[in-house]
Amino acid sequence: MTLSHDDLPGAFDAGAPAYDKLVGANPGYHDHLLLSARRIDIPGEGAGLRLLDAGCGTGASTAALLAVAPKAEIVAVDASAGMLARAAAKPWPPTVRFVHSRIEDLGSAGVGGPFDAILAAYLVRNLADPDRQLRAFCDLLRPGGTLAVHEYSVRDSVVATVIWNLVATLIIIPSGRLGSGDATLYRYLRRSVNRFDGAQAFCDRMRANGFTAVRRATVPGWQRGIVHTFVGQAPR
Repeated sequence: MTLSHDDLPGAFDAGAPAYDKLVGANPGYHDHLLLSARRIDIPGEGAGLRLLDAGCGTGASTAALLAVAPKAEIVAVDASAGMLARAAAKPWPPTVRFVHSRIEDLGSAGVGGPFDAILAAYLVRNLADPDRQLRAFCDLLRPGGTLAVHEYSVRDSVVATVIWNLVATLIIIPSGRLGSGDATLYRYLRRSVNRFDGAQAFCDRMRANGFTAVRRATVPGWQRGIVHTFVGQAPR
């Protein structure tokens, strides 16, 4: 079965019960999300700031934002009801709010800007129109606000591509099948990473859609050169 963009929320619903256990077995998964949240450079523990966690899944990226900005208001959004239910069931302070919506439909869900910063972890690669969404993120941010995209990108590196495909084929897909009984979502993951922009091309895409001061950095560990933080600012 080949997943379309419209199929993804349902696929994540099906994978939600095993998702935390599977990603928790990935060395560095939570530390890397925290690293991307820190790269936003949120001042003063987020006091008085409003943050958007775009594609929050089961709340790992939300927890990373909360760790660096415990005094901020955080709105966490996901299209998968199953993933969102797992996130919302965890203990959170009253400053964190979860919203069930496709990121493209935030307005219909009653979520509007401005935000001081947006973290989009493992999201942009899954969108039907990433350019449109990047422009929407730019519009949702205050002037000078920051977007951090935490994402896989391997096309610029032969080594990263080989490592990614070996790990996906030998570990991620079999583990996904064992944990959830169906490897469809994890086969999609492998393909989607291979198709996504190279790191330089995605930086160019961010600039073309309105972001300034765009920069990127990778993460340590086995995902070095595979997972990156892309950071840009809305025009002032």
